[in-house]
This record gives sequence, C-alpha cells and structure tokens, in this order.
Amino acid sequence: MQPLLPLAGLNILVVEDDDDIRFFITTVLEADGATIVAVPSAPAAREVLPQLQPDVLICDIGMPGEDGYTFIRKIRALKPDMGGQVPAIALTAYNDSEDRIRALEAGFHTHVSKPVSPGELVEIVANLFASCNW
Repeated sequence: MQPLLPLAGLNILVVEDDDDIRFFITTVLEADGATIVAVPSAPAAREVLPQLQPDVLICDIGMPGEDGYTFIRKIRALKPDMGGQVPAIALTAYNDSEDRIRALEAGFHTHVSKPVSPGELVEIVANLFASCNW
C-alpha cells in the first residue's frame, strides 16, 4: 500500500515572478500530491482566484508592479466566495522581523524565508491548510 501524499487533493495558487522559483515550488508541491496553478504576477493571480478557489495561496512579496503586500490586501477585501479568506503564505527573501510583521499585518497567515527546503515547504503548506480547515 502506497503512503498518502501530504498534499493530496489540495489546489494551490502560486504567485511568483521568478521562473526558476515558480518551477521549484510547483515541482515540489505536485510531487506531494497537490494541484498547482502558478502565475507570474498579482494581476494574473486575481484573474484566476475566483474560479480556482484554491485551498492555499503562496505568494512572493518582492514582485515588480504590484508587490505581495498590496496583492494580499486586495484579496482580503474580497468576499469569501471570491477567495477573500484563502489561507496565504508569504514566501519571500525579505526575512527580518519587520518584514514578517508587515506580511502578517497585510493579511498573510505565515511568513517563510527563501530559500526553503522541499520538506519544509510541504510541511508549512500542510500545516497551514490543516490549521485553517478544522
């Protein structure tokens, strides 16, 4: 009998402007059973969010144009049926305590510093989903 994949059945939206990091996140999470939609910008994410209704959102902070802080504030202003309450992870190179506080105040549930190991990423996503969906 094959062990269950920790993220089996989860739909995850990844918002990351760096192609290599977006590929890394997608590869790691798909290997653990998640279905991923990965987009390179906040505007692209807002287009797919209402239809996708992801179980978890992973978003970079330092994106050109619209940063992750602005993006998550706009998401939190949406109604729940439009994705406004999606559990959200800030995955960012901005990693001091002020950045963490700013991310949480903007509306992210957790702040994770890059680089992140594959195992840590899977654990963070699984734990966030479990804590927000009991």
